[in-house]
Amino acid sequence: MIERLAIVGVGLLGGSIALAARAGGLAREIVGVGRDRQRLEAPLRAGVVDRISIDVGAGVEGADCVVLAATVSANEHLLEAIWRGVPASALVTDVGSTKRGIVAVAERLAAGRSLGFVGSHPMAGSEKSGWQVARADLFRGATVIVTPTDATEPRAVKGITALWEALGARVSALDPETHDRTVAAISHLPHVAAWALVDAVGRFEPGALAFAARGFRDTTRIAAADPPMWRDVLLANADAVRASLVAFRAALDELERLIAAGDAAGIEALLARLKSAREGLA
Repeated sequence: MIERLAIVGVGLLGGSIALAARAGGLAREIVGVGRDRQRLEAPLRAGVVDRISIDVGAGVEGADCVVLAATVSANEHLLEAIWRGVPASALVTDVGSTKRGIVAVAERLAAGRSLGFVGSHPMAGSEKSGWQVARADLFRGATVIVTPTDATEPRAVKGITALWEALGARVSALDPETHDRTVAAISHLPHVAAWALVDAVGRFEPGALAFAARGFRDTTRIAAADPPMWRDVLLANADAVRASLVAFRAALDELERLIAAGDAAGIEALLARLKSAREGLA
């Protein structure tokens, strides 16, 4: 049982953590922390959180566990204030889509004060944002990646893993570098591809968007994701995203080459190979 769970950023992920913790009876008190009191008052009235604060230090004071659920850059900026404000026994994690940056900040801060921090990345979410779309079952059956390093306190890995498992998730571990390359491939690149596809249709045949059916809508659903959050993600993981784009362009070039050559057998073989790869996803 967590006596006091502080969630910094009560949006889709932060709100879902609060709802899941509430549903599972995992925390006696849940504190919602953010910049805008007016925005925090709605989840307070709805019972998502028990108390709210627009002061980070006051909001995390006395917390057993703190989850940073703001944007990637905000999480990195706020970590120092949280590091100073929580008890030495507290566990701290984040839910950002990149890990090298915040882990580097945590290791710098740990040189001055030892604290139980480990990065987390729940592979769950939506193109929608805000606490209004939060769900208590968002993490049920989802994978959460934790990113410990040699400097991470074992109790942090154990405690944060237990938290995610109590919320219904399956936990895997990757080092921060491998994590960021992995998510560049399976999360960041697909978002870039979806944005580029919407942009390409607008450039090529704008009127076609009026006739877009399920295939186009399904393929580009994530293009409706939150722009400020994804701006931070792309900048924080720029090197890995750019490397993934090199591979994406090579894949497009290969398909274009086969089409230009009229190579029916080559096109069919390529599509069959990719169909098999897609069907092999768990």
